Amino acid sequence: MKVPFSDYLTSIEPGLQALTDRLSKKYDYTSLLAADSPGLNITVSRTRREVSSATLASERGMVVRTAKNGQYSEYSFNRFDPDHVDEAFEKICAALDEQQELLTMTGSDVYKTAVPEDKSQEISAMFDTEQLPENADVKDIVARFTKADEEALASGHHLIECIIRAQSTHVSKLFLTKNKCLKQSYVYSEMTIIPVACRPEDGRNVMAYEGISDQCGPELFADPEALMKKALRRTDELLTARRVKPGEYEIITSPEVSGLIAHEAFGHGVEMDMFVKDRALGKEYIGKRVGSDLVTMHEGALCAKDVTSYAFDDEGTPAGDVTEIDHGILKTGICDALSALRLNTKPTGNGKRENFEHKVYTRMTNTVFDSGTDTLEAMIASVKHGYLLEGMESGMEDPKHWGIQCIVSEGHEIMDGKLTGRIVSPIIMTGYVPDLLGSISMASADREVFGTGACGKGHKEWVKVSDGGPYLKMKVTLG
Repeated sequence: MKVPFSDYLTSIEPGLQALTDRLSKKYDYTSLLAADSPGLNITVSRTRREVSSATLASERGMVVRTAKNGQYSEYSFNRFDPDHVDEAFEKICAALDEQQELLTMTGSDVYKTAVPEDKSQEISAMFDTEQLPENADVKDIVARFTKADEEALASGHHLIECIIRAQSTHVSKLFLTKNKCLKQSYVYSEMTIIPVACRPEDGRNVMAYEGISDQCGPELFADPEALMKKALRRTDELLTARRVKPGEYEIITSPEVSGLIAHEAFGHGVEMDMFVKDRALGKEYIGKRVGSDLVTMHEGALCAKDVTSYAFDDEGTPAGDVTEIDHGILKTGICDALSALRLNTKPTGNGKRENFEHKVYTRMTNTVFDSGTDTLEAMIASVKHGYLLEGMESGMEDPKHWGIQCIVSEGHEIMDGKLTGRIVSPIIMTGYVPDLLGSISMASADREVFGTGACGKGHKEWVKVSDGGPYLKMKVTLG
């Protein structure tokens, strides 16, 4: 079925359009974003059964952005009466005037920014789903999760805990200007299973992690047992793992780990609001080689279908599919609308807010390596001594100097072109981005995308992201 657009937003749309039109007469530019996104969040573990309506993307509220003489201001609110547009207009203008008075009083130096074009445009995008989170049979989902959890805990594997988490959000967004009326509605869902086991020989705990995600509804939660099998297999492998000997190795990254590298190597480093502030080395590498000929990377809400795919971003820019790297050459970054105006370029549909109360930043959506033509079997056969890396844990980068660090769950040893059965864990992979990507020598024909994580801008501003790619062979430093 088509995901229905919010009845609440539909009911207040005429009033919001009237408010936008009034503000447009006072300011050089006015836009209004309204969101109504109910969610479902379920956690089941040995000691816990919890259901709530709060997810990362759950929200109901509005934010107005205005521009006057090159200066932008914003005002957010979560209550609006369409019968009292005049009252809302006066309140918003008073708040924005107060902002201006404070800037004048403090002598603040304001970054002057041009006004975006406001061409006539209408979008009404309703994506597909089988179920809605607000209509899901919660009791049935909890019962299935509880059964899978209890069976896992009773099955051995040295488990001391097993956590199943699932969330689903029904997103509806309305974007208005004097000449634009954009609407979209979609559902995204994700499920993760986290078994925790205790190694009998030394009492050290190990934690596995398996997840699935998609742009769909709670139908994604129908088979927790299949995901549990993968999680328990990884738990058993981690129980036998030993530390890796630090050094440089040939490695093969699974699609999940390839996605982690894509996100960290060319994530924040090519978010072009960092170019405005001269905080990213990527600005100096546009048009230059940053990887081998096998490296082509796409970024955008349209280049994959997962938790962060949409029709338009939070500034009303249509979703895109940007080729950031083309056969090793860095072509461009990604950009929100205001940064694009400051850099004299075009926005790419990557302007995202954590929610209506937070400002827009340039943010990643789907970040994905393109596939190659090799097989995994041929890649393994080509390795004299190295590891097949699986399981993403976390990562970080330094956009100003292009260092990267990825923490990977486990590595399967390869010796003379064959898997030995020996496993190392945990693994910290480090490197300088152009060196790491420049060493990529093989890429598989298949590709996967993963979206169970979230990304912060610095230590805050959390939004959903997804990433992925094929199996990749490269040289890196492991520790």
